[in-house]
This record gives sequence, structure tokens and C-alpha cells, in this order.
Amino acid sequence: MSASARTRRARWVGGSAVALALLFAGAATVASARGDAAPEQPRTPVPTAASADAGFARDMAVHHQQAVEMSFIVRDVTRDEEVRRLAYDIANTQANQRGMLLGWLDLWGLPKTAPDGQGPMAWMPDAHAGHDMAGMEGMEGMAGMEGMDHDGALMPGMATRAELAALREARGEKAEILFLQLMTDHHKGGVAMARGCAQRCAVPVEKRLAEGMVAAQRSELDLMADMLEARGAAPRH
Repeated sequence: MSASARTRRARWVGGSAVALALLFAGAATVASARGDAAPEQPRTPVPTAASADAGFARDMAVHHQQAVEMSFIVRDVTRDEEVRRLAYDIANTQANQRGMLLGWLDLWGLPKTAPDGQGPMAWMPDAHAGHDMAGMEGMEGMAGMEGMDHDGALMPGMATRAELAALREARGEKAEILFLQLMTDHHKGGVAMARGCAQRCAVPVEKRLAEGMVAAQRSELDLMADMLEARGAAPRH
């Protein structure tokens, strides 16, 4: 592994540690929602179903679920330990974060589906126009934006049903490359969504989780770029 790759891997591990540490911060939100917070601690108002807090929790839970699914798929179609380790870390981290997001919706007494008339990303309305994607250090023109609501790609960066089927059928290095490319697109979309929550969400612990997601997924993007280069490939976009 090159010195650059080692540095990027260290940043990825550090970013993942930040995101995982934020999982434990959810206990403060639980205490506050139950009325157990210390008297001197101000309470955050419970979000509404149409709020950015609720929208991000609903949409990122779905977004994370697909990342977990893709990680389990590649685990079964390759023997490469580096890819399998990355897939395990992504699945573990995003499954835990998904549980937190859905748990918050339960604590807030809000449905896990969008209110009538609201589709995915309604909490981030200018995402469809790409305004929130601009100036993201090379991440503009997010993969998957043009495919939203098409063939299963409901949100930025999500893979289509056809792409998931192709990943299931691939084997060996072909599967590794496709997984890394699909997950790169997925992470770019996830970073954009997490940045949107960091800007719009009102619940402090959710904002911190979103900021941790940005740091961790950017580190993983660097790592996946190195892994693709090592396999003679590159991100699709």
C-alpha cells in the first residue's frame, strides 16, 4: 500500500471513529425525549413530520439500508479481504446509524414514511436543482440525481434495481470494482444529504451525527478511490 493510501486509510479510520462515537450521543436525545434531561439543560422542540430533522431521518434510513444491502452482496461474491473489510465496516456503521434515525422518529412520535404529498428529499427542496451540490470540492453533478425516482434510485447516489442486479451477478474483481463505483456514487449522495441536514436540522445531536457522516464518508471516498486505482479502474463520475 502506498504512503498516500496509508494516509487516506488513517483518515478513513479516524472519520469512522468519529461517526461511531456519535452513536453513543443518541443517549442524550433519548433522555431529553423522555424528560430525563437535567433541569438546567434546555429541551429541543420535537420536530414536525414535515421538518428537515424528520425528513433527513426518514430518507437517510432508506439510503443507509441500500448501502448495507450492497455491502452484504459484495461480501458474498468476492474473497478479497480488503473489500470485505470495507463492506463490513460500512454495513456495521450504517446499520447502527439507521437504527438511531428510526429510533428518533419513534421517540418523536413521527411516522417512518413521508406525509401525504411529500416524496423523498422534500425536506431539501433545492437538491433537485442541484443547488446544494454546488461547490462541494469536486462532488457537484451528483451521480444518481438525474435518476431519482427511476428504476429504484429514489435519492441522490442510490443504485438502480438494474445496478443491484448486476452487482449480484458479478464475481471477483469485476464485483469489487462495481461495488466500489456504486458505493462511491452512494457516498457522494449521502454526503450531500448529510450536509443538507447539518445546514437545516434543528436537533443538535442529529446535526452532529450528520456532520460525522460527512467526515466518515469523505474519508471512505478517498479510500475507495485508492482501491479502484489499484484495480485499474476509476469512479464512474
